[in-house]
This record gives sequence, C-alpha cells and structure tokens, in this order.
Amino acid sequence: MSNWPDSRILDLLGIQVPILQAPMAGPSMHEMAIAVGQAGGLASLPCAMLGAAQVRSEVALIRAQTDAPLNLNFFCHGSPTPDPAREAAWRERLRPYYVELGLDPDMEVPASSRNPFDEASCALVEELRPAVVSFHFGLPSSELLARVRAAGAKVLSSATTVAEARWLEARSVDAVIAQGVEAGGHRGMFLTDDVGTQLGTFALVPQIVDAVRVPVIAAGGIMDGRGMSAALTLGASAVQLGTAYLFTPEARLGPVHQAVLRSPAAETTALTRLFTGRPARGIVNRLMSELGPLSPLAPAFPLAGGALAPLRSASEARGAGDFTPLWAGQGAPMGRDGGAQALTESIAAQAQALMQRQGSGQA
Repeated sequence: MSNWPDSRILDLLGIQVPILQAPMAGPSMHEMAIAVGQAGGLASLPCAMLGAAQVRSEVALIRAQTDAPLNLNFFCHGSPTPDPAREAAWRERLRPYYVELGLDPDMEVPASSRNPFDEASCALVEELRPAVVSFHFGLPSSELLARVRAAGAKVLSSATTVAEARWLEARSVDAVIAQGVEAGGHRGMFLTDDVGTQLGTFALVPQIVDAVRVPVIAAGGIMDGRGMSAALTLGASAVQLGTAYLFTPEARLGPVHQAVLRSPAAETTALTRLFTGRPARGIVNRLMSELGPLSPLAPAFPLAGGALAPLRSASEARGAGDFTPLWAGQGAPMGRDGGAQALTESIAAQAQALMQRQGSGQA
C-alpha cells in the first residue's frame, strides 16, 4: 500500500516514489537514469539531441543496470523558416566577441539542431518500447501519438498554463507536467510564446489540478522534501526534479557550468532566447547581460546556438562561461552535492516525514 496521498502516478508509471527525473539534454544520460531508477523514481533519457544509435546505446546501458520504468523524452517543435537576414544580423552582433577572442568572425560555424519527434523517432519508440514517452512543446501528430500508445507507452507532456493543460488532456495524455516559471531549461510552452503568461509552480499546480482530471506532476523550483511536500499538498500526484540533479556526480556538466552552479552567481537566473531561440532559464552571464536575455536578434529555435559555439569553446578554455547556456532553475542556491540515488531517496523520505507531521497536527 502506498504511503503517498495520491498513488495514481505510482500505479500509472510503475514506480515506487512519485519523483520523476527531468530529461535534461546534455547533463542527464544513462548514469543519472540508472541512479534514479534504482531509487524507485522515473528514469528519463532526453532524445532530442541524440541520434538513433546513441539512444539505443543509452537505453541498453540503462536496462543492463535497472529494470525500472524508463521515460524517453522528445521535442515537438516545428522546423524554423530560413531567415538569412536575421541570421546575418545575429552573426554581425556577435562579431565583436569573435574579434575579442581572436576568432575569425566569418568562420564556418556548426549547425545547431534539435530533432523534433517524427517518423524515425516513432519507429525508435516502437523498437525500444519504453514504459513512458514524454514530450516538450506540445504533442506530435495524432497519427504518431496513436503509434506511441500502441507501443505500450504512457504519454506525458508539459504545460505552462491552464489552457495548455486542458489542450493536453483533450488529446488524452496520461498525465500533465505543470512546469512553473521557476524551472530551469526550456519552457514547454506551445500555445503562446509570451513568457509573461507563465505562472510560478505553486500558483500553477492547484489551478491545473482543478482544471483537469488526469494526474498532475509539479515541476519548477522543487529542490528538497519541503518543496515536494508543498507540491503534493497542493494536489500534485508527483514532482519532477531537474536542477537538484545537476549537483550529482551523475550529471554530465562541464567544469565551468559546475563552478558557476555552486557560486553566488546561481542566485540570479533569467529566461533567455539567446542560446537556442526559445525561452529557457539559465544563470545570467555576460552574453545575457550585454544583449538582453530576450533579445529579438537571436534566430528562431534551434538555430541560435551555432554561431555561439566557437565563442563558447574559446571562453570555456579560459575558464569563463560568458557564452555558455548555464541552465538552472531558481532553486539552484539550495542545491546539495551527493549521488542521484541518495538524493532521490532523501527527498522522498523528507517529504513523507513532513506530510506525516502535518497529518498528525504537529508543527
């Protein structure tokens, strides 16, 4: 019998504790998924930046170490319309930084890409048959979604507004991830691109809980058992943690990102379009300060990052994160070092203890 107030997510996903590991592209690979799965949470693998062979390899590594349910996460963005003038203006704005770092402003730059969920992605899901498939930026076509369900996967997707949550429920998702404005990384928004419409987690969660019948998963600013207890008290069936896991040794973070995450700079984050073209929360750095975090100069998602890649490499070689997307949520200053399995277990235990105390009327 579950000791949690709402066991729907546990039953739906086949997990032991109502904690989902956020699928963070880059930092979260098989090491983190294995640790969280072994703790009884939902292991996740972000697939938008991986090729099919990489996904197969990572899934094999995960399944060799744990039989816990696995979530494969995909993006559902549309391909951007080419805009040579905008891309040229972006390169021109970055020119002084190239000169400063001794780089050729007209050098070839790598293409910046994120793979949207498509026929090939769907075939991969059908081959690997994960327990869960989650989406960011909405949902794929009804035809692809039907094939995902036929492969036996439960379907989750992120909502940043009540309207998005209702839209997802109308398309029969199994659960909604309520992503508050505090969350690090990309906003899951898809019905609007106005970041000013996004609510904080603890205002958003109860509104979505009241608006939909499916289980709600709270995401954004939750770093410990206190946040988890609060989210569950507000009606969430589970929580999704991202930034908290960035402090674990399983997180694949470069030394610059690791250092900034543990510094006073982590107290100041902002939503920015500069690094990819879509709003995402990261620690404020030089590029964000000097260009403005939501500058319209950045090309459409996911094209902005290509021209930044040489600047990032040159800057990081000097020990600086001036041009690095330092993704982190507003809860980063509460981060604590330790393994991902122990972190999952300790947050769950702390949340349970707090809720038991509240239920018994203790202060």
